[in-house]
Amino acid sequence: MITKPRGTEDVLPEESKLWQYIESTARCVCERFGYKEIRTPVFENTELFQRGVGDTTDVVQKEMYTFEDKGGRSLTLKPEGTATLVRSYIENSLYANPQPTKLSYIIPCFRYEKPQSGRLREFHQFGIECFGASSPATDAEVISLAYMFLKELKLTGIELNINSIGCPVCKKEYNEKLRSYFEKYKGELCPTCLERLEKNPMRIIDCKSDICSKIAKDAPKMIDYLCDECHNHFESVKERLTNMGISYTVNPDIVRGLDYYTKTVFEFVSDALGAQSTVCGGGRYSGLVEELGGKPADGIGFAAGLERLILVIKKQQEVSSVTEASPDIFIATMGDKAESFAQKLIFDLRNAGIHAEQDLCGRSLKAQMKYADKLSAKFSIVVGENELSENSANLKNMKDGEIIATALDVETLKSHLQEGK
Repeated sequence: MITKPRGTEDVLPEESKLWQYIESTARCVCERFGYKEIRTPVFENTELFQRGVGDTTDVVQKEMYTFEDKGGRSLTLKPEGTATLVRSYIENSLYANPQPTKLSYIIPCFRYEKPQSGRLREFHQFGIECFGASSPATDAEVISLAYMFLKELKLTGIELNINSIGCPVCKKEYNEKLRSYFEKYKGELCPTCLERLEKNPMRIIDCKSDICSKIAKDAPKMIDYLCDECHNHFESVKERLTNMGISYTVNPDIVRGLDYYTKTVFEFVSDALGAQSTVCGGGRYSGLVEELGGKPADGIGFAAGLERLILVIKKQQEVSSVTEASPDIFIATMGDKAESFAQKLIFDLRNAGIHAEQDLCGRSLKAQMKYADKLSAKFSIVVGENELSENSANLKNMKDGEIIATALDVETLKSHLQEGK
């Protein structure tokens, strides 16, 4: 038997409703904030991620799905959304529109890493990006959108951690401090971090190795080396979050896993999955648009992993209350004429916006009613020769057993069903 590739999952029909619930919540919140959906290719030129994500990151060094096409071009399945949106922002001249440009996306991403709970090789992200606005108000708006999204999913125990990782000016001094600190541990660092020590020592702080993580714990903190401009920007972001009633903790260890971040970075974390786990993260990037060939433009955004959100929802909520979509009415039949009549009636009910079902497998009447129960149908009707001749049948409320007589036409049935709700 051919099975699915390691690190991928089938989303079965009973799970799809939960995915749709998260996606529709995301779209509704984005609409309120003025973020418009964008759809980009599943694969891009490899150079986009090498330049945009950063060649010292784990993503580029270890995790990308890269291949050559038949023309010898190096292509990569996208491991994240931001670099792709920056490319589209530049290529489609979105900067020529009134700024800021507010974009949202729901995409599949691909990273070759060890599969585990909430972390797959094919995974899905909801995210937003805002281009062309550098004010602290933008940072606060983006964080508040993520906050509202998670709140409307009814998640509990979610905490917001924020930090500032400065700009190229203050990063330069900080990197020298880091390099000096980590030099003392060269003999203990992993091979990847030894390379980072020369190119980008800040990446060592994000290393997953137990030894490197332990060494990094006592490393200097970026927040202590912010220039005046970065310090004032961060203080304003904090003030605005407080003004909106959004609680946060300043966590100086947040650096995020990608090279393009500057100034504000943030994570929403949950303890629902055991150890504190990030369900949504993002930050500001001031040089990425220019790095990828565009005119200088600030950007800020976040991404939330859908698989991880689903795990949290399943831990915290009765999933059936989120995913329930039972039929409004089930029409059981006796005989070919009744079955044919019912199919036409069900088509007309569906056309009128009613979720109606019937048996398609030739079950007995008793088995049809059991099937209606399994579908959790709200109402049921049995149609046979007598009902056809009288154009009338008994409508049964499947919850309380109440029965009322009804004509077998769409408007009458629709009226009864709406009253029953």
